[in-house]
Amino acid sequence: MKAMILAAGRGKRMMPLTADLPKPMLPVAGRPLLEYHIERLRNAGITQIVINLAWQGEKIVQHFGDGSAFGVHIHYSYEPQEGLETAGGIRNALDVLSECDDTFIVINGDIFTDYDVSALTQLALGEQEAHIVLVENPAHNPQGDFRLAHQPLNEQRYTFAGIGLYHSSFFRQLAPGFTPLGPMLREALEQGHVSTELYLGLWSDIGTPERLSEINSMWEQQ
Repeated sequence: MKAMILAAGRGKRMMPLTADLPKPMLPVAGRPLLEYHIERLRNAGITQIVINLAWQGEKIVQHFGDGSAFGVHIHYSYEPQEGLETAGGIRNALDVLSECDDTFIVINGDIFTDYDVSALTQLALGEQEAHIVLVENPAHNPQGDFRLAHQPLNEQRYTFAGIGLYHSSFFRQLAPGFTPLGPMLREALEQGHVSTELYLGLWSDIGTPERLSEINSMWEQQ
């Protein structure tokens, strides 16, 4: 099974920290966010990783190279400087992601979490299906994004963690180009094609300098 780390976003809310650095390269405890994701994937036995690149993407290539120094093999998926959004980026890399397996993992490069991705490798998906991880709503997203698929009477919405397992056919009919993932997931969830889980462990969306500072402060106190 392969995995994709989404790293092409501009990170405008992180300015000026991202003026000359991709957001997933911002440091937590002295290491880029991307290193934590790669390490977690490698520990789960996933060594074939795709990383999409747009804004300042060459900084990622310079740091990680082909991935061999980190015990993995990295394939880079290049996008226009403005990026292709989440689903568009996945569609752009789909042929590489589905070379060996119909299913693959996708992780947002700008989150920090201790979620064990090996759990996703144990799931089986059918055609057009996806499985996504949800978390309790942080202060910056109090209304949440999705309901739990297995609790149809529960109206509570939770926040999409930016972690999911997808069957390649979920994206196969998507036209190449700029496309967000959220609307696709909402429609597929209503149609019964998306399963969900609620994760209650460590998770943070590193979307602003303040949140990055909070994570680093928490790490220093451990």
